[in-house]
Amino acid sequence: MGLQHTKHSEVKQANILMLGLDSAGKSTLLYKFKYKDVFLTVPTIGFNVDMIDTRKDFTLTFWDVGGQQKMRRSWCNFLENADGLLYVVDSSDKRRLEESKKEFELILKNEFLKSVPVIVLANKQDLPGALNAEEITRRFNVKKHCSNKNWYVQPCCAITGAGLSEALQRLTTFAKHYIRAKETSTTFKEIETL
Repeated sequence: MGLQHTKHSEVKQANILMLGLDSAGKSTLLYKFKYKDVFLTVPTIGFNVDMIDTRKDFTLTFWDVGGQQKMRRSWCNFLENADGLLYVVDSSDKRRLEESKKEFELILKNEFLKSVPVIVLANKQDLPGALNAEEITRRFNVKKHCSNKNWYVQPCCAITGAGLSEALQRLTTFAKHYIRAKETSTTFKEIETL
């Protein structure tokens, strides 16, 4: 019995996990991605879910999980089916930078995220003293912690939308590659068991 190669016409879907400390701008970013507009947001208790069609055959489902201390304990409940991690940093809040870095390092140690691509959004670039992408990359040791996966640090501003189309484009590309690699790996495992 041979394997038939069929062309998939169905829409592909990727689960994107949005994490970061409270007040980093996750919900504002999600609404800006989805509606191209700025909404007044309140701290997320629990999570928000929204879908964005990036192309006619590809949809990103964003899981925006609250970043308060008590919510961070539940982040691990969202990791299993992630096809991408969007980690949001308030690049202007230097007093919480170390806390954000520790949470980033902790979440990347989870087995479910071993090869999942990562985009770090250096948000709030419009504020005075905001650290640029290179500085966030260095301070968060992104090269070290993400050496075995696709990663990128994107400067952005949720209010103006600066950097968001680039982030969405790169996230889509990373998620597509990751899903393709997972499917290929599963196919090889199925062949090996025949």
